[in-house]
Amino acid sequence: MSSSLSVTSLAFAWPDGTPVFDDLDIAFGPGRTGLVGVNGSGKSTLLKLIAGELTPADGAVRVAGEVGYLPQNVTLDTALRIDEVLGIAAQRAALHAIEAGDVAEEHFETVGDDWDVEERALATLGELGLDRIGLDRTVGEVSGGESVLLRLAALLLRRPDVLLLDEPTNNLDLYARRRLYAAVASWSGVTVVVSHDRELLDLVDQIADLRSGEVTWYGGNFSAYEAALATEQEAAERMVRVAEADLKRQKRELVDAHSKLAQRTRYANKMYDNKREPRAVMKLKKRSAQVSAGKHRIMHEEKLAEAKDRLDEAVDAVRDDDEIRVDLPYTAVPPGRDVLTLMDLELAYGARLRGGFDLRGPERVALIGRNGAGKTTLLRTIAGELAPVSGETHAHVPLRFLPQRLDVLDGELSVAENVARFAPDATNNRVRARLARFLFRGARADQKAATLSGGERFRATLAALMLAEPAPQLLMLDEPTNNLDMASVRQLTSALESYEGALIVAGHDLPFLESIGITRWLLLDGELRETSPEALADLA
Repeated sequence: MSSSLSVTSLAFAWPDGTPVFDDLDIAFGPGRTGLVGVNGSGKSTLLKLIAGELTPADGAVRVAGEVGYLPQNVTLDTALRIDEVLGIAAQRAALHAIEAGDVAEEHFETVGDDWDVEERALATLGELGLDRIGLDRTVGEVSGGESVLLRLAALLLRRPDVLLLDEPTNNLDLYARRRLYAAVASWSGVTVVVSHDRELLDLVDQIADLRSGEVTWYGGNFSAYEAALATEQEAAERMVRVAEADLKRQKRELVDAHSKLAQRTRYANKMYDNKREPRAVMKLKKRSAQVSAGKHRIMHEEKLAEAKDRLDEAVDAVRDDDEIRVDLPYTAVPPGRDVLTLMDLELAYGARLRGGFDLRGPERVALIGRNGAGKTTLLRTIAGELAPVSGETHAHVPLRFLPQRLDVLDGELSVAENVARFAPDATNNRVRARLARFLFRGARADQKAATLSGGERFRATLAALMLAEPAPQLLMLDEPTNNLDMASVRQLTSALESYEGALIVAGHDLPFLESIGITRWLLLDGELRETSPEALADLA
């Protein structure tokens, strides 16, 4: 039986009553499906419901075969060995015992028919660029990006029938992304991918667009979806213009009809008053004129109402997705002003910076490097969260750090309460006004942080940092496009383009980095050195 996945009459709401789905029906067959939609539309929630991590209030999830799920935020016990993460520790131990001469029956039962499990595990790690890790190291010795690939390697070894991937390229360097693309492209069975990575979405066979609790299907990859959507939107906008013109015409005709009917009524009244015909005939004509006027008015009012309905329907077909408006505070740094100084720096996990590094004026620095190179460690050291092994860091201006894991929010507090923590002197009105620009309006500002989607959490964290005082003149972002939908990435790009302070961005999203006007490219590879976008091709 071929693999399949279906969701029927699915309903789900968060504990505070916020609805996510109501009577959702969707089915996935063999092949690769890209599940897209704006932040907060329920993409990650749907994958969790399918994977069994959340329980629906109503409806059913039916899966033919085993489900493998790679969550958006991968958290692994740092004490686990790699073979334990891969799920082969028991089989491996039994194999080694048999090789050492222990022929106990339980060892053979544990191994079963999987005598090459260790070789397959090493081969899978090699396919994902993790050959250097081996099977005996611990999770604490690998980076966040490598943790994602380890979870994927575990899924590939299990060979599930249904593979669910939620933002799998988050935190992956260019080299690791290429490995993941190859794994997805070669996977058979049912694959559902939630991602904002255009290159990954261009590998899928179809797009499922989740919007307002309903799914619209588009054949082909993401580029084909964008082209089809653009055509749809052009047609929808034309229909709006046609409906607007029709509404104006109906309004004019109604006014003209009222004018003509008023004239006819006045004429009938005049004829009645002048009594030019018998009284009974005049009464009949007057009544007939009134009835005719009433019918004519009702007809034009009905046409006007129909024109309004057509306009409303046309407007509904035009997408007007809300986008974040990040109006960063005025933080201009004059050219030549000292912003950051690093001197003979050795980081906690081995990376070094020999000699000095200076950041001056409103420079824009891209920090590039393979997973595990120490980019996050360097930013955390500059932010004062980690102490260097040796050397010095000096920030000469106020700085803010947006971490990769977005772990600065208290999940038990509302969005507004979290933002207020960073700006205790700000009034409630000021906090809510700022949150409104990040699409947290009204009751959404009172939503608990623990219930937020990845993109919503990003918006709330960025709002908290921007409202904090003093305003940052050095802004450090660690993989800022992770978890953002494409509309939000465009808005973040626009905001950073207008930001007049200094900027350090660690990331692997080259199109995004190039779009924000990077002036210096730094490669962290054991040491920190200047590079260029062209030289980064070797990392891919």
